[in-house]
Amino acid sequence: MATLSDIAVSAAINSLSAIVFLLAFAILRLQPINDRVYFPKWYLKGIRDSPTSSGTFVKKFVNLDVKMYLKFLNWMPAALRMPEPELIEHAGLDSAVYIRIYLLGLKIFCPITLLSFGVLVPVNYTGENFEELKANMKDLTYSDIDKLSISNVAPGSNRLYAHMVMCYVFTLWTFYALYNEYRIVTKMRMHFLAGERRRPDQFTVLVRNVPPDVDESVSEHVEHFFCVNHPDHYLSHQVVYNANALANMVATKKSLQNWLTYYTNKFERHPDRRPTTRTGFWGLWGQNVDAIDYYTEQIETLTKEEESERERVLNDPSAIVPAAFVSFKSRWGAAVCAQTQQANNPTVWITNWAPEPRDVYWENLAIPFVELNVRRLLMAVALFGLIFCFMVPIAFVQTLANIEGIEKVFPFLKPLIDMGSVKSLIQGYLPGIILKIFLILLPTVIMTMSKIEGFTALSALETRSAGKYHLFLLVNVFLGSIITGTALQQLKGFLNQSPTEIPKTVGVSIPMKATFFITYVMVDGWSGIAAEIFRMVPLIMYHLKNTFLVKTEKDREQAMDAGSLTWAVSEPRIQLYFLLGLVYSAVTPVLLPFIVVFFGFAYLVFRHQIINVYDQKYESGATFWPDVHRRIIIGLIISQFLFLGLLNTKNAANATYFMIPLPILTFWFFRFCKGRFESQFRRFPLEDAMKKDTLERATEPNLNLKVYLEDAYVHPVFKGSTEFEKPTVIDGEEDSPLVATKRIFQRDGKQEINEDDTSEDRIETYNGGSKAGP
Repeated sequence: MATLSDIAVSAAINSLSAIVFLLAFAILRLQPINDRVYFPKWYLKGIRDSPTSSGTFVKKFVNLDVKMYLKFLNWMPAALRMPEPELIEHAGLDSAVYIRIYLLGLKIFCPITLLSFGVLVPVNYTGENFEELKANMKDLTYSDIDKLSISNVAPGSNRLYAHMVMCYVFTLWTFYALYNEYRIVTKMRMHFLAGERRRPDQFTVLVRNVPPDVDESVSEHVEHFFCVNHPDHYLSHQVVYNANALANMVATKKSLQNWLTYYTNKFERHPDRRPTTRTGFWGLWGQNVDAIDYYTEQIETLTKEEESERERVLNDPSAIVPAAFVSFKSRWGAAVCAQTQQANNPTVWITNWAPEPRDVYWENLAIPFVELNVRRLLMAVALFGLIFCFMVPIAFVQTLANIEGIEKVFPFLKPLIDMGSVKSLIQGYLPGIILKIFLILLPTVIMTMSKIEGFTALSALETRSAGKYHLFLLVNVFLGSIITGTALQQLKGFLNQSPTEIPKTVGVSIPMKATFFITYVMVDGWSGIAAEIFRMVPLIMYHLKNTFLVKTEKDREQAMDAGSLTWAVSEPRIQLYFLLGLVYSAVTPVLLPFIVVFFGFAYLVFRHQIINVYDQKYESGATFWPDVHRRIIIGLIISQFLFLGLLNTKNAANATYFMIPLPILTFWFFRFCKGRFESQFRRFPLEDAMKKDTLERATEPNLNLKVYLEDAYVHPVFKGSTEFEKPTVIDGEEDSPLVATKRIFQRDGKQEINEDDTSEDRIETYNGGSKAGP
C-alpha cells in the first residue's frame, strides 16, 4: 500500500526523468536550417550545409557550449511570448484552440485545488474514521493518502455535508469556466472566419447519393438539378471518380522511380560497376538482375498500365461515383445549399460543406452511400469487442497496482522489492509503463476503424477516432481500472448485482485507486509530456527511415516531416485528466496538484511544439470544440453519480435528495450551451457570408471565381489534366435562364426525346420526383 513518502519518491523520480528529457532537449537543441526550424541536431545527420552544395553529406555534431545547457528552460518564456492573434496567424485556429484546452484545465483545477486543500483536506484528515475502525479491526491497514481522503470520514458524519457543498461549488465553478471558454472560442471562430482568406471550400459543397437517372449521366444530372434549384448561384461542379486503383499505381510508380534514382546515383558515383538487385520483395530474394534496367522496365510497364487505367476511369461511366463537388458564385449561395434539404426525399441529394482540398480523404469518396451505414454498424460492433477484450490486460495491470500483486506476477523481483529504495520506483513506474505499452497500437487500430466507416475528410476521421478513443479510455482505463482493481475477486457478485448498485460499488472503489491514478498521471503526464518535447520516437523513426527507406533527397525530406498534432490521441488523453480531476476533487484531493502540474507543463510544451515543430495538415476552424465541451460535461456527470454512490455507502441519509439536482442542473447547462453556441460551429451564418461576398465584390470586382475553383477539387492523380468535362457557367446576367435537358418524358401517351427543350412545363422524372424550370 502506497504511502505519502512512496508518492513523494515517485514524484521525485518522474520529475527527475522530466528534467533529463529537458536537458537532452537542450543538448539537441532545435537548429535553423535554411530559415526553417527542423529537428534537434541528431536529426540533421545527412543534411548538406546548403541547398546548392554537392558532394558527401556533412554530419552535424553536438554543440559543446556548456553555458547554454545551464539555461535549458529558456524555451519556456519564448513559448509564452507569442500573442494569441499572432499564434493563430502562424499555426491556425485549430492549433491555438487546442492549446486553450490545457489552459481551460488550469482555469478549472487551480481554484478547485486551493478550495479542496483549504476545506476538504482538513475535514478528511481530522475525521479519525480509521482510528475508530482500528480499535475494532486489529489487522486494518491504511496509508497517509487514505487519511486525506473521504474514507477517513465516518459514515453518517456531518462532515459529509462539507463534501456535498464543495461538490456544488466545484460544479458551479466548472460551469463558469466552461461557459466563458465556450464564449471566447466562439468569438475566436467568428473572428477567424470573418478575416479568413478566400478558400475553395467556402464556395463548395459536397453532394452525395445523387439518384440514378436513365437519361442523363451523373455530371449532366448534377448540372441539371442545380441549374434548376439554384439558378442564380450555381457556378460549376466536379464529379467524383473512383480512382483508388489509379492512385495505388501512381504511388507504386513513385516508389519505383525513387529506387531508380537511387541506383542511378549509385552508378554515377561508381561508373565501373553496375548496381544489381533481386526481383523479390524489397530485393531480399529472387533472381539477381541489373537494377537500373530492372526498374526502368518496371516503370515503363507500370506507365502503360497507368495510362490505360486513367483512360478507363475518365471514359467508363461506371467509374463515376454518385457524388460531386458543386461550386457556387458566392459564399451565400454555398451556405444556403450546404445547410438546407435539397429534395423531398432526405436520402438523396445530401449536401454538406466540402472539406478544404487538403482535408479531403479521397479513398472514401468512392464508397456507396448505402454501404456506409453497414460499415458503421460493423465498426460499432468491432469497437464493443475491442473494449470488452481489452478488459483482460487492464485486469493484469491492476494486479500490479500494489506491491503484493507485483510480487505474485513477477516473483523474481521480490529481492529488489524488499529493498526499500526500489519499492517506490517499481510501484510508481511499472503499472503505468505496462499500461502505456498496451495502449501503443490502439490509436492506429481506432483510426483504421474510422477509415473503414467511410468518412470523407481527415478532420472527420480524427474527430470520430477521438470519440472512440475517449470512450475506450473512459470504459477501460478509468472504469475498468476501478472495477477490476477492487471487484476482480468478487466478479461473480458484481455481475449479478442490480444495475442501480453499480455506482455504489464503483464509488467505494474510487478512493482505493487514487494511488494508481497518481502514478499514472506522473508517468503518462509528467514524463510523457517531457518526452514530447524531446521527441524520442520521431528521432528513432527518422533514423530507421534514413537507414532502410531513404533513397533520394525527396525521401529524406519526407522522413524529416515534423508531423502535426495527433488530435485523435491527444484530446481523449486530456479528457481522461479532466475526468480524474473532477472525480477525485471531492474524494481524494491529493490527486489534484498532479493534475495541475500536468496541465501547466503540457500548456508550455505544446505551445512550443506548435510554434516551432508541428505543421498542421488542415484547418477546420475549431469545429471540434463542442466535442471537447461535451466530453468534459460527461466527465462531470460521471463524477457526480460516482460521488453519490460513494455517499450512499457512508449512510448519508439526505445525500440522494441533496445531490440528485446536481446532474439535472449539469444536463440543463449542457443543453443551454448547446443551444447558445453549437450552431455557430456547425453552420455558417448567412449574414456573415453576405458580408464577405459584398466586401470581396467591392475589393476584387474582376475576380474570375470559375478559374479559381476550376481544379480545386480534382483528384490529385488528375491534377493538371485537361481531359475533364468542364461544365459551362450559367450566365449570371440572364434574368430567367431556362435549363436544357436530354430527358425522355411522356406527352400524350408517347415517348419523345427532347434535345433542347426550353419550355417551362413541369418535367416528370422516372425516379418519382419532378423538376420545374425556373
